Amino acid sequence: MPLLTAFIAGILFGTGLILSGMTNPAKVLAFLDLGGRWDPSLAFVMVGAILVAALGYRIAVARGRPLLAGKLHLPGAIGIDRRLLLGSLTFGVGWGLVGYCPGPALAALSVGGRPTLMFVAAMIAGMAGFEVVERLASSRATRMQPPAHAGE
Repeated sequence: MPLLTAFIAGILFGTGLILSGMTNPAKVLAFLDLGGRWDPSLAFVMVGAILVAALGYRIAVARGRPLLAGKLHLPGAIGIDRRLLLGSLTFGVGWGLVGYCPGPALAALSVGGRPTLMFVAAMIAGMAGFEVVERLASSRATRMQPPAHAGE
């Protein structure tokens, strides 16, 4: 059942992205072009999405759990740190340069042609590179910890 609901949610999300124009890089770049021919239509899409998500979270929190899952998974981190800032900066620069973010890029694979395919390939390579760097950093941090003594 979880796989089916995830599939249905993905289809609905992708369809919404396509219908709203979020998979059209030109429309996204026009939205980001505050000094030129700004297109505010995506702001309405984003505000609508925030309202729907907020309502869903409010209902799930009031129920004590989501409708189709045993537990509500909320983020534990609440602080702003270097990793969050660098990740946000990377995301924003990529979005501003190309006009795609991950969800719309995946939804646009069916209609986007070679540029979309190249973006998704680069995105996957970046994600893989991140995983490699994280594993290397984690193993280095583990090796640098002093050994625990049995008598302590």
